[in-house]
This record gives sequence, structure tokens and C-alpha cells, in this order.
Amino acid sequence: MKTFTHLFTALFLTVIGLISSTTASAEDSSSRYGHQKVVYHINYDDAKKQFSTLRNIQNHINAVGADNVDIRVVLHGNGLSLLLKPDALKRVPRFKTANAVDKITQRVDALKLQGVHFNVCNNTLKGRDVNLEEDLYDANQDDVVPSGVAELAYLQGLGYTYLRP
Repeated sequence: MKTFTHLFTALFLTVIGLISSTTASAEDSSSRYGHQKVVYHINYDDAKKQFSTLRNIQNHINAVGADNVDIRVVLHGNGLSLLLKPDALKRVPRFKTANAVDKITQRVDALKLQGVHFNVCNNTLKGRDVNLEEDLYDANQDDVVPSGVAELAYLQGLGYTYLRP
């Protein structure tokens, strides 16, 4: 039931995002901004700031259009707390917070439905003894990158604009 609620909420947020993005003409947005490649960097554990970053990403999509933007979110260090399930804190004492609560996970789901990719640092997984499948919300092996900071440099080399709100 909880999964259904998450999916329903994510779908609802996506529809709202799409409706608001069509208010500003998609043609105007695409001609003004063109296609963008952007990497958002999260390495902080402040839930309020993380939620604000997720809201910024949605605003970015609304302005540019989901078809005109390729967004990656790279999580490493304390940033993994964005996807860390609250019950995982018992098993993973190297984190102060676990922010994968409904408000955050619904926003993550909505962004994923719009093509946003969340990448998780393997160095952090190993160094902090995080079990990918058990401790993180909706993360799998395809989401793991060898190193968060190396991934940021790699993506910038591919032309991604770096943002750390």
C-alpha cells in the first residue's frame, strides 16, 4: 500500500510539474535554453536543504522541459542520507540522519519519472558499510558509480553543467 501511495503521489507531482511547465510555452523554453546537461551535487545531510534541491530540480525541468534536459544527481558522503531509509540508521551508524521519508521519496519518484538519474558513490557505500538494496530507497546496482567526485569530474568533461545548490 505504501508503494502504491508513493507511486500515486509521484505520478501526481509529475502531472502537476508537466501542467505548470506547459504554462510557459515549451517552444519558448526550448528556444531560449536549448538542450541542457546538468549534474546536481549532493554531499550534505540537511533534509531541508536536500528537499530544496529536489524542488530546484523540478523547477529546472519545468523551465526547460523534460525532453530538453538530461539531469544527473550525484550523491556521496553525507549526501547518501537523501536515500537512506530511517530504519537503516540502526545498521549504519556512520550517518547522523536518514532522510528517505515520504516527503523526500515522493519527490525522488516524481523526478525519476521525468528521467532524472540518481547516482550513488560506491566509495561511500563501502566506507560506511551501506547495503545498497536494504538501506537505500529505490537504488540498485545500475545507480552506483565508482566514485562520486570522479563522476562529477567525468560528467563535467562530457559537458554537464555543475550545480550544487
